[in-house]
Amino acid sequence: MERKIIHIDMDAFFVAVEQRDNPSLRGKPVVVGSPHKRGVISAASYEARKYGIFSAMPSIVAARKCKDLIFVPGRFHAYKEASEQIMQVFYEYTDQVEPLSLDEAYLDVTTNKMDNPSATNIAKEIKIRIKESTELTASAGVSFNKFLAKVGSDFNKPDGLCVITPAASTKFIEALKIEKFPGVGKVNARKLHDLGISTGKDLKKLTQESLINQFGKFGEYLFNMSHGIDNREVIAERIRKSIGAERTFGEDILDEAKLLESLNRIAEILDKRIKKSNSSGKTLTLKIKYFDFEITTRSKTVFYPISEINEVLALAQELFYTPKAPFKRVRLLGLSLSNLDNNEINIGDQLKLNFHELL
Repeated sequence: MERKIIHIDMDAFFVAVEQRDNPSLRGKPVVVGSPHKRGVISAASYEARKYGIFSAMPSIVAARKCKDLIFVPGRFHAYKEASEQIMQVFYEYTDQVEPLSLDEAYLDVTTNKMDNPSATNIAKEIKIRIKESTELTASAGVSFNKFLAKVGSDFNKPDGLCVITPAASTKFIEALKIEKFPGVGKVNARKLHDLGISTGKDLKKLTQESLINQFGKFGEYLFNMSHGIDNREVIAERIRKSIGAERTFGEDILDEAKLLESLNRIAEILDKRIKKSNSSGKTLTLKIKYFDFEITTRSKTVFYPISEINEVLALAQELFYTPKAPFKRVRLLGLSLSNLDNNEINIGDQLKLNFHELL
């Protein structure tokens, strides 16, 4: 049976929640983030995007692009509450829901609770239901696989709907710019352009073998996507692979005592998350990002399950000094526990966001 997949992606989600809750922000260039010189934009309104402002952009750069830019602090609890309302709408139609983050998910509606044979009509209904329950707009992509559904949801934003049928898929993929292929970042896009590849049609001219030689396993992905091949299923339940916490400092730190104090705070946050997930693990990893953006990780695996704060603290401090304490200014510290013994199944493990909780 040909699958019917919907990808729902909320429109400028964090900012949309802020504009909904504060009408004075509507129609204005707004970003969620800190105006601090080391701040980073978490989300940008469509009005702000007209100035070339996007998420992950340094705040100082964004402020230069738009002198009237409005910064608002993030309210994770509000975004999570809206996300839960959205997920409830999804489950009205199918239990085959794979959340990717707070604001997007895949739905397999091949068979659905409404006995509706039209995935397009279901997508339309879901968009309406989301608007009714949250006052927010969503964009939807509808197709026969996850790749095309995800590309489709980004095609007519905001408040868009794009349906890619099997008959139309070849022409659609051939016209698709290489930057629009999910997973193709700036580095790979530049490399593909250097090979004379700008669209899906160009990509199809290369053999699977040549793409693998150029890009390794990613080359196989590119070959399959250029031919519309994507057999991945919508996975409703995911087992969490790791639990982590990290902190980006307002100023780079070299002082050993201050770093250890911050490491202890991060360990306490990690401990709370371990207990909340009812998990334990055997591998602890310390992540250090230096002022020059060099990143190093140090890991240790033990034979017993780590689940208590004193165990986390002891291992974290051991990693901090192995082989030696950080030797230059530190921008970020992080701890993560992996090799987990999960006692619960987490729906959409990517829903957890490190929303600068420690800042």
